[in-house]
Formats: sequence, C-alpha cells, structure tokens
Amino acid sequence: MPKEVTRNIKKEIERELWARAAGRCQFEGCNRLLYKSPITQERVNISEKAHIYSVSEDGPRGWGPFKTNINGLNNIDNLMLMCHDCHKTIDQDKEGAKYSSSLLQEWKQNHELRVVAVTGISSNKKSYVVFYGSNISEQKSSIDKYEAFSAMFPNRYPADERPIILSMSCSHQDNSPDFWHTETHHLKTIFSIHIKQRIEELDTVHFSVFALAPMPLLIQMGALFTDKVEVDVYQPIREPKTWQWQEYPEGFEFIIKEPATYSHQPALVISISDRIKHDRVFSVLGNNVSIWELTVDHTFIGNDTIRAQAQLSMMRNAIRMTGILAVLKVMPNG
Repeated sequence: MPKEVTRNIKKEIERELWARAAGRCQFEGCNRLLYKSPITQERVNISEKAHIYSVSEDGPRGWGPFKTNINGLNNIDNLMLMCHDCHKTIDQDKEGAKYSSSLLQEWKQNHELRVVAVTGISSNKKSYVVFYGSNISEQKSSIDKYEAFSAMFPNRYPADERPIILSMSCSHQDNSPDFWHTETHHLKTIFSIHIKQRIEELDTVHFSVFALAPMPLLIQMGALFTDKVEVDVYQPIREPKTWQWQEYPEGFEFIIKEPATYSHQPALVISISDRIKHDRVFSVLGNNVSIWELTVDHTFIGNDTIRAQAQLSMMRNAIRMTGILAVLKVMPNG
C-alpha cells in the first residue's frame, strides 16, 4: 500500500465543494469569501481544499477510517473549503488533538446546513433589519448584528447586510426630562429619514425590529410603524442568551385585574417583568385614578416572561380587551 495518495481532486468534486461552502471558508468563525482579495477586492481564487483525514498517513489526523479505502480521501465528505491561513492552522496541529477529525466534520456539516437554510429561503422573505437601543437606567443597550441575523432564519433574511440604526448616544439618564425629550425627538426624526422613506417608495416592505429601550420609547416606535406595516418584533432572551423566539411556556396566560372603583380616570399598569406598586402610580397621577392592571401568574413574573412570538399577539389582544372593559365600565349603563 502506498504511503501517500494523489492530491488530484476531480473537477466535479471541486465544484460541489464550492457549492456546498457557498464560496466561503468553512473554518468555524472565519467564513471569509474565497473568490476575491480581502484587501483590494479584486477577483482571485484564494481557496484551498483541506483534507479532514490527511492525504499522507503520517499527516495531521492520519487516514482514520480510510486506511482500507485510501481512494476515498479525495471524496467530498473528506474535504473542506478553506482560506490559506485556516488550512495552515489545522495542519500545524500535527497530532490532531486540537483540530480533530470529528471537530472538522462538525464544522463542515454546520456550515453546509447553514448554507442550505439561508439559500432555501424564498426571495420574497427579505426584511430590513432595524436596531434601536437606548439607556435603561444606567445600562447601555447594545445589539449584536450577527445574533440578530441568526434569529431571523429560516423565516426571513436581511435585505441589506447593514442594519438600519435608529439609536443615538444620549448623555442623559432616563430619570431626566431632557432624556425623554431628546430621545423622542431623535426617534421621530431618524424614523422619518430611514423608515418612512422606504415605506413610501416600496410597494411591499417588511421590517425586523430588534430593540432594547425603556417601554415608553418602544411604544413610541410602535406608534410610528403603525399596524399597517409588516413588522416582526424580536425580544432579547436572557436564558438562553439569544434573540430567537423560544417555545410557548405551558400554562401561560394574561390576567386582567380590574380596579376597586370605576369612577375615576383609568390608568393601565403592565406588571410582567416585575410587580408594580400602585403607590408609585398615585404619586405621579394622584389618587383620583382607577388602576387597571395587566399581569401574569407570579410563577411567570421575570425578565424572560415573553419568550414566544405567540405571547406578543396575546398581549396585544389583552391590552385591547382591557381598554374595551375600561370604557364599558365607565359608561352610564356599563
């Protein structure tokens, strides 16, 4: 048996390798485009065909299961498309301890499944990605582009690799009146420039909104979009840390708590991430208000209460129902 097999890879195998990799490096985390220079952007083939199990029996990761079939070393299942740097990185691990064959196979499979998922999305599923972050107390709000893009698949894909950024860097804290005035004015202005223009110019347009901001500003943004524009809204989940919607929590439902008296001006309190003491409302609005409260069972109270997209629809319906009940109760014959 020869110590080394030919490195000659058939053209049809090479074409399939390029197609499966979508012309990108399959080293996990690299994803570099391999048909152009990353510096000059000139069209040039910078790809290399990396073997998972080595062409040489003494090479990194050896022959493995191909010892009895060395002609299979050049088959598609044993090849990865890589840039020069990543190819050199895996082959410097002579013992295959860090970059094992099983790890490389996993990377190859994950990359190719991602390509299938992305390219399999219908062409009418493009969506403009919108980021909006604002100060919450003393915390800064930041949104990772790649985490957001990942949360959209496989139902939508970004219409542009650059998200529409509605955020601003405000030096005020949210306990200052200047904060609300500045943020509201900026949001309305930037929305008119980047969102309203697209709505008016395009026959059909879809937006995917990723926002992390105080509730009044989120309500303001929702009012700007209106319910006439197609919008998918995403919620940051803390456990697991992701923007992807999770499964619907069993037993979840919204609870509408009515006030003791209906004779005063109604006020709506939404107690979902935490319980809100009514004394805080009275301290701002006075005692002559009838507090309606939308909440959930105490077992669901917390930052990750809203985990499934269906809960958003339920919440909209619950708020509308609360408004209807409040109107009926104050009517003379209600």
